[in-house]
Amino acid sequence: MNEQHQPDAVTDLRRDIHTTLLPGFVGTTAPEWLLARLRDGLGGVCVFGPNIVDAEQLRALNASLRAANPLAVVAIDEEGGDVTRLYYDRGAPYPGNAVLGRLDETELTEQVAREVGTALAATGCTVTFAPDVDVNSNPDNPVIGIRSFGTDPELVARHTSAWIRGVQSTGVAASAKHFPGHGDTATDSHLALPVVDESLDVLRDRELVPFRAAIASGTRTIMTSHILLPQLDAENPATLSPRILHGLLREELGFEGVIVSDALDMKGASGVHGIPGAAVLALAAGCDLLCIGSENTDAQMDDIVAAVEAAVAAGRIPAERIRDAAARVRALGAEAPAIPATVADLESPHRDEEIARFASAFEVTDAASRRLADVDRIGTVVRIDTVANIAVGVAPWGPFASSEVDGAPDWFATAATVAVSDEQWLEAPADLVGPVLVVGKDLHRHPFAVDAIDRLRASRDDVVTVDMGWPSNDRAYADVATFGASRLLGRTLLSFVGAALETAPAPVDAA
Repeated sequence: MNEQHQPDAVTDLRRDIHTTLLPGFVGTTAPEWLLARLRDGLGGVCVFGPNIVDAEQLRALNASLRAANPLAVVAIDEEGGDVTRLYYDRGAPYPGNAVLGRLDETELTEQVAREVGTALAATGCTVTFAPDVDVNSNPDNPVIGIRSFGTDPELVARHTSAWIRGVQSTGVAASAKHFPGHGDTATDSHLALPVVDESLDVLRDRELVPFRAAIASGTRTIMTSHILLPQLDAENPATLSPRILHGLLREELGFEGVIVSDALDMKGASGVHGIPGAAVLALAAGCDLLCIGSENTDAQMDDIVAAVEAAVAAGRIPAERIRDAAARVRALGAEAPAIPATVADLESPHRDEEIARFASAFEVTDAASRRLADVDRIGTVVRIDTVANIAVGVAPWGPFASSEVDGAPDWFATAATVAVSDEQWLEAPADLVGPVLVVGKDLHRHPFAVDAIDRLRASRDDVVTVDMGWPSNDRAYADVATFGASRLLGRTLLSFVGAALETAPAPVDAA
């Protein structure tokens, strides 16, 4: 009798393993291997910017994915700010978390999240890997920064709750991230394994406060982080740690929803074990849904499934752990909103008073205010291009995105633009037509940017620096800090500078 039912047991286990996997893919239509695996129970798909052409194409893509598996999760990184996939070709029309935290109006945060959820539901996405609920306690953090609501745990907690309420009111599931907190890191976990050497008491008082709020607000999923917390688990990063996922998240915090791993192709997870090995360890630790990466293949899925099957056969993972994870994922997929037949424009227009409201979150030095008040034009815009972290990618940013999509104001259109990157240094800064507006992100973290600004300031006194990232505590390279570089904040910056120039005294006729 047991032998007769063994093939069914093997088939059921394989289907359950498939249900724990969330790969990405290459292209703008679903490849046949992906559709076939969805029909075999694949848990879902993570959609990235290069997979998207426009809203209608995304709706049709997601319809094909969910037709192959009606319980499939269609996940996307849409944080409503610098990290955007839905608007990867033009930049997001949302302010981003740091500005929302600085304004500290939870009703506004809930409204923005509702707009994000409405746009995602219209295209057939079912989960957004947002909000980022990390407390950004380190201004040199290379991967969180303006993705965070702020540095105060209680502020982050109340905006976490508001964001989750807003997005989940549309039927799209939220995913509070990156558990147990990625804010106090100076290393990008896409590239290496960050270490946060803090005690559990510190984590309870700081990092875990927003996660408690997320759980109390009913977040459907929580995403893990690939960070090492040696005072909790000296061997395994959080994604691979039973002590952190089961002991802390499940038992102490009482989370009953879906635990999603951050992408396993990141070095912080798979740099030592490889992706199949990391998948085995993540499932054993308590992850239910494994985000694999952005450009996965059929062969990779074979390798992961085989590794998990072998781990179950060897007793490293109980089969019940796989069944439990798969059941949670299917329940998540079952509550997704229906895909609409058509999709309308995803963007809501912003009135002038809304733009002014976002501008009030900017931090402006007295010196910058005086310089802008004394002139009636900008002569040169120096664009400092730094390498974006992988989470942000190459989406258009700031005023450069806004000028392309929303239109450039006269002062910006008539200014000369000089681009500076790590490979291209600023030559003859004294010869630039002034005044000079320098625009970049996280300027203090990049030596070439610091050098370019220092040389500019040494050669002239009409320089205004704009940092659209998270500035240093001393604001040394941020005469204007916008705390975000979304297209909406780029438009806000253009409006802010334009208004300042309009208040400048008219030039006196030399005659």
